[in-house]
Amino acid sequence: MDDHMNLGAVWTGSGLCRFRVWAPRAGSVQVHTVSPEKHFFDMQRDDLGFFSTSVEGIHPGTEYFFRLDGKLDRPDPASYFQPHGVHGASRIIDLSFPWEDEGWTGVPLHATLFYELHVGTFTPEGTFDAIIPRIPILRDLGINNIEIMPVAQFPGERNWGYDGVYLYSVQNSYGGPEAFMRFVNACHKHGIAVTLDVVYNHLGPEGNYLRDFGPYFTSRYRTPWGDAVNFDGPWSDGVRDFFIGNALHWFKNFHVDALRLDAVHAMTDMSATPFLRELSEKVEVLGCTDGRKRYLIAESDLNDSRLIRPRAVWGFGLDAQWCDDFHHSLHAVLTGETEGYYADFGSLEHLEKAFRDGFVYSGGYSVFRQRRHGNFSADLPSEQFVVASQNHDQVGNRMLGERLSALVSFEARKLAAGVVLLSPFIPLLFMGEEYNEDAPFLYFISHGDPDLVDAVRKGRREEFQRFEWTEDPPDPQAEETFLKSRIGWHRRNQGLHKVMLDFYRRLICLRQKILAVFSPNRKDLQAKGIEDQELLILSRENGTDSVLCLFHFGKADTAVQLPWPVPSTGKHSKVLDSADVAWSGPGSRAPVELGRDDTLFLRAESFLVYTNIDFCSE
Repeated sequence: MDDHMNLGAVWTGSGLCRFRVWAPRAGSVQVHTVSPEKHFFDMQRDDLGFFSTSVEGIHPGTEYFFRLDGKLDRPDPASYFQPHGVHGASRIIDLSFPWEDEGWTGVPLHATLFYELHVGTFTPEGTFDAIIPRIPILRDLGINNIEIMPVAQFPGERNWGYDGVYLYSVQNSYGGPEAFMRFVNACHKHGIAVTLDVVYNHLGPEGNYLRDFGPYFTSRYRTPWGDAVNFDGPWSDGVRDFFIGNALHWFKNFHVDALRLDAVHAMTDMSATPFLRELSEKVEVLGCTDGRKRYLIAESDLNDSRLIRPRAVWGFGLDAQWCDDFHHSLHAVLTGETEGYYADFGSLEHLEKAFRDGFVYSGGYSVFRQRRHGNFSADLPSEQFVVASQNHDQVGNRMLGERLSALVSFEARKLAAGVVLLSPFIPLLFMGEEYNEDAPFLYFISHGDPDLVDAVRKGRREEFQRFEWTEDPPDPQAEETFLKSRIGWHRRNQGLHKVMLDFYRRLICLRQKILAVFSPNRKDLQAKGIEDQELLILSRENGTDSVLCLFHFGKADTAVQLPWPVPSTGKHSKVLDSADVAWSGPGSRAPVELGRDDTLFLRAESFLVYTNIDFCSE
């Protein structure tokens, strides 16, 4: 067995359980079973600080701690299940599962449409099992990859997941590991891949006992959460093994298709072979071994293309990354907001560059950062950038958790959907966006330490000072804050919610059927922002297919004379006008067919799509 996969309590299925933990700070380690019987089993240490033992007669359901130096009981850092929370005993489980996804090969990245959701607020029950009946509905919409916010065991029952402290364990209040397996299995049966958000840049503050075991953290670097994870200092090999083992754990034991790596900009690593590069190597080896491609997708605010460039040219070899510049460009134009990092955005020139290059800031000066920012990305394929008009960060990190439904008009929301879903990049929808959900997504916790709760409240207030928001944020510890964040799935077939849902279906159909939209190649893309007309024009071709999109951000109707000839590849017909009465708009004034000298009339905050092919019906 690969050492990376040999941490924790591995039950072999024959009454034998192998235990292994990295604890170089401990002089001795014992397995201390506490249920159903109490026993101590000595573990043997090797030169690298790993303790291990094999014990006969132990079965799934047995609960245990690791006893350090004969006096300190701690849960297993690589526990597969924490049924009693972050301070309780670890439980041995049987990782075998009756998988029904033999032959599953996943979804190619270029064909992916992500749907990000939070397990606790997606359904009233807040469990994986409660999501399963909704999977076919998402599939029928056109979703083929569900991205799950972090599920590593966190304190209490309410949390975004970024306070996880047992990275190998599935949150007990979500249903635990078997429920997650059932969910992944159901997704694959419906042709949907699963991406899991994992946090390797820090652990939460409550229940984090890693320091008792070894030098997992270092004071040489600092993060917003305190000491950094020790990826490059003394004893860092064991730290790397722990996190690489975690990634392989999700891929092999839970059949997850991709990992979203949270905030990799908070991972400082000055080694010659950085952790992220080593991680990509190990994941590639896994794919070569079993013939199935897995993906690593970074979240980063560095605008550093090295993350997604091949290792052969000294990149890190990750597959894709979130492109915040695209979101910020779109959001600032739609809302007019200029606070915080939105100070760097606000013109159509920014959105034009995002369409062409990916990064808006690729070495230019950033007012917000007060320095030059980013590097070159224009040569990279579109499938390496994930874009969104809303996601958990951009909604939830607002003080009041407002979605676009609370910030801009209904017409502007349709416009935002068109910009994202007709972009050359990989789109991501945030749960409920597709039917115009209006519940906020607030920040919530359920810590057990009153001092820690007060510190979180204080930190949230200070965080919003830079945005000049003067109100007090909702109490993150209050259950009411969590309950307000639950989406109202039942509304998807009511009134304007139903209109928006049908509109998203139409857009997704366009994306799936028109090769000029679907192609990840940006070499055939022309984008032009016209500031005085508040207009962005997008033209793309793919073989004989071509598409022309006109996005109008102005708040009054306008007449537009195209600044360049329309595509020459045949007759172009209108396939979508967001202002059409079918979409509860004021009515279309645009011609059905596009002529060379036409003046096009666009309604306020609307967009037009013309193409030369026939595809799905209304």
